[in-house]
Amino acid sequence: MSGEKPEVSTYREFADNVLPRIKANNYNTVQLMAIMEHSYYASFGYHVTNFFAVSSRSGTPEDLKYLVDKAHSLGLRVLMDVVHSHASSNKTDGLNGYDVGQNTQESYFHTGERGYHKLWDSRLFNYANWEVLRFLLSNLRYWMDEFMFDGFRFDGVTSMLYNHHGINMSFAGSYKEYFGLDTDVDAVVYLMLANHLMHKLLPEATVVAEDVSGMPVLCRSVDEGGVGFDYRLAMAIPDRWIDYLKNKDDLEWSMSGIAHTLTNRRYTEKCIAYAESHDQSIVGDKTMAFLLMDKEMYTGMSDLQPASPTID
Repeated sequence: MSGEKPEVSTYREFADNVLPRIKANNYNTVQLMAIMEHSYYASFGYHVTNFFAVSSRSGTPEDLKYLVDKAHSLGLRVLMDVVHSHASSNKTDGLNGYDVGQNTQESYFHTGERGYHKLWDSRLFNYANWEVLRFLLSNLRYWMDEFMFDGFRFDGVTSMLYNHHGINMSFAGSYKEYFGLDTDVDAVVYLMLANHLMHKLLPEATVVAEDVSGMPVLCRSVDEGGVGFDYRLAMAIPDRWIDYLKNKDDLEWSMSGIAHTLTNRRYTEKCIAYAESHDQSIVGDKTMAFLLMDKEMYTGMSDLQPASPTID
């Protein structure tokens, strides 16, 4: 997605053309999406078919290593967007195909409705099974050892933490929402094991959780009884900005509401705040720039004539 041409950009093009711009803008870390092999391009890398393969659309494994090495030479840390919350339901080229004929104890996925995410059309791991733990934990080590990633951003953590997967749930903060039969204890244990392993392999690793539920102690160490993540994404912040830009006039913006959203986090847990999310730009919504400029983005940005009031 990072190139200007109407084609899939390569790892080497990203390394040579984009990384220097990221460094020049004083960032210290870059997170890469869609690295694991996925057959469906429109899934943006989230329907993984091969967890140990580098997505071939953008180049070879050596090309990806070149990207990581180039980032490190610029002083940038590189996090990988890892998808251990679900897997592609493809049977011909996905992990789902290996599930056929196995008994429940050996299966990668839960059976029946519990093994299928109805909103994502994907299969859900059975984190209680030994082979699943071995597969996913070795997968993390593979990306760290072979490609020298500095850590991970775990996708879909909310879906992992609960048997309801966060579907049609609006979390109000009551402890009953977190500590009860709705919690998938096996998934919580897997995440604790994963964080323990990664910090043992690389003590300075950075591991980020994409969780909208506010699960307590998600970002406290495993030694304290926490799940072990270093940070969680403050996902309510980009949603707040988009809500204001789409639904409220300027005079309706609430300073107390904004301050609450910016500071609403678990005590002593670190958050990564961000103004804009990829959800806004690719999942049926508009970027901030598009919301503000709308159709004039296409007609009013020429250097050959004065900018319109809207563009200004």
